[in-house]
Amino acid sequence: MNESIKKITRIPLVIRILIGLVIGIILGLTVPNIEFIGIFGKLFISALKAIAPVLVFALITSSLCDAGNGISSRFRTVILLYLASTLIAALVSVCGSFLFPISVPLDIIAEDAVAPHSLTDVFTNLLTSMVQNPISSLVNANYLGILTWSILLGLALRKIDYPTKSVMKDLSTGISTIVSWIIQCAPLGIMGIVFTTVSTNGLGIFVSYGKLIILLVVCMLIQALIVNPLMVAVLLKQNPYPLVFKCLRNSALTAFFTRSSAANIPVNMKLCEDLGLDKNYYSVSIPLGATINMDGAAITIAIMSLAAAHSMGIHVSFPVALLLCIVSTFAACGASGVAGGSLLLIPMACSLLTVPQDVAMQMVSIGFIIGVVQDSLETALNSSSDVLLTATAEFRERNHVKNN
Repeated sequence: MNESIKKITRIPLVIRILIGLVIGIILGLTVPNIEFIGIFGKLFISALKAIAPVLVFALITSSLCDAGNGISSRFRTVILLYLASTLIAALVSVCGSFLFPISVPLDIIAEDAVAPHSLTDVFTNLLTSMVQNPISSLVNANYLGILTWSILLGLALRKIDYPTKSVMKDLSTGISTIVSWIIQCAPLGIMGIVFTTVSTNGLGIFVSYGKLIILLVVCMLIQALIVNPLMVAVLLKQNPYPLVFKCLRNSALTAFFTRSSAANIPVNMKLCEDLGLDKNYYSVSIPLGATINMDGAAITIAIMSLAAAHSMGIHVSFPVALLLCIVSTFAACGASGVAGGSLLLIPMACSLLTVPQDVAMQMVSIGFIIGVVQDSLETALNSSSDVLLTATAEFRERNHVKNN
């Protein structure tokens, strides 16, 4: 049995998900009355729903625990660039979603889920959710409360002894490992989800998924080819595209296929060396970027959560959209390193929009279905921008020293 499992897991996850997708479509069209097949999708969503709150808490706490260790003032520029880039990416995706709102068929529509009527309601709901009991927040999947308490705990633990930080890091790694085990079951889960969806809605469902993919791709291309180059041009006062295209060619291509920012760190280190950057500088900023510089993740989280709101007929006001950008940025910074890790943080953003967790988890499952394209492009954008912004920060510092 163990040998059989090993042989199966040696097949790339993307291929296994595609196989599950095709089988689900075929079964949904040929035997739509065998409802038991859909149980695999329900179990997959339930498992994700159970682990997601704990994952969010552990990832953000662990990330903030180590943030700033060994980081002196010379790294402030690159950290600010990382955060600014991620925030702008979220804003780009929110604008894209407002211009081209996308709805997808959902199994569960909560009739009582409505948007707050005023800005006062928004902040009242926000602040009330933030200060709920941390244990209660974990149990009830109150992601705003989880975000608040994980940030506070992470900041509080920054100045304590390393062994405790190591425990938090190990806990985060352990939970991420459990998530990776659940994700290994994604092909069966996707098969069940697609079977239920196709047997209920027919093949027309994939038209909505296609629109979602197009919006995600367009927003990521805008970030990679317009927004990030504009940031570089403003800071360096020179044509940014030679540096941009070199980063895309040498970093984005490999990240597209590995689908892991962490796995692409050695590639980025070599690229930084080729660019003549200071090793003492990029040896810290590149691993840091793989943790907090998540343009693609912010785009995915914002677009998927707004698609959930649009699908339920929830009107999202501009102030709430701005708050969504901030929440998406925090969520992206805590994204897990496993394939599809950003998808598990969609419920955090959905909670701000009063989208129920059951619906949010359906959006997570849709994310796995379109992840063949979405996750590869997301990782390519995340990883290549690590080098781009690291180089920009150092070149800016050099120009400042030269001019003075």
